[in-house]
Amino acid sequence: MAIPILEVNDLHVAYGKVEAVHGLNVKVGAGQIVTVIGPNGAGKSTMLNAIAGALVANASTTGAVLLRGVDVSAWPVESRVAQGMSLVPESRDLFTTMSVEDNLLLGSYTRYKRRDKAYADQLDVVYELFPRLRERRTQAAGTMSGGERQMVALGRALMAKPTLLMLDEPSLGLAPLIVKEIFRVIVRLKETGVGILLVEQNARAALQAADYGYVLETGDVVMEGPAAQLASDPKVIDTYLGLNKKHA
Repeated sequence: MAIPILEVNDLHVAYGKVEAVHGLNVKVGAGQIVTVIGPNGAGKSTMLNAIAGALVANASTTGAVLLRGVDVSAWPVESRVAQGMSLVPESRDLFTTMSVEDNLLLGSYTRYKRRDKAYADQLDVVYELFPRLRERRTQAAGTMSGGERQMVALGRALMAKPTLLMLDEPSLGLAPLIVKEIFRVIVRLKETGVGILLVEQNARAALQAADYGYVLETGDVVMEGPAAQLASDPKVIDTYLGLNKKHA
């Protein structure tokens, strides 16, 4: 059996005495989209930040994070990125006064630091996925629309040539047409063999794109299974999909 791109075993995350994530187990395979859905405050972003090693200073974690079979639990963020892990945070965190292309190139910094002479080779891949960014590569990132900024943030993560791409609420605040475009790219990326861990409030879009899903509530996985199976489960429909039925 192939080694998963990501395997998270018994992950606990606490802020002081308050535990936000309780014994989480998650797997993502190569060329697989795995989504985690759940209400606000369920611990979804905390989970992603813990996997990426990007938690705030007062947080503590236990459990194991394995990336392609290597335990990276004690590694700093930069080392995890160098090992093939990229996170696109909900905030997007662009350098607004820098050009689109310079923001993208920052994503290949770990490759540049390793003296990888082909560190900029992913630009053409990103521009092929997002033609709009090629057209606006010299434009200041801060002048872009919300959807375009999300494209830059996603493109920047891809510049590191990740084997695991983690996305935190990629559709947040975006117009429906832009959401469709973002998810089209996400589905295309899995065809390249990248493993994708997707945290998303838009449960309908997430389950349509994903192969497997987890439902997280107050730090606990309460349901998991193939995405199509979750999408047809009455409890998931009532809790997460019911309000959107008329938009189906």
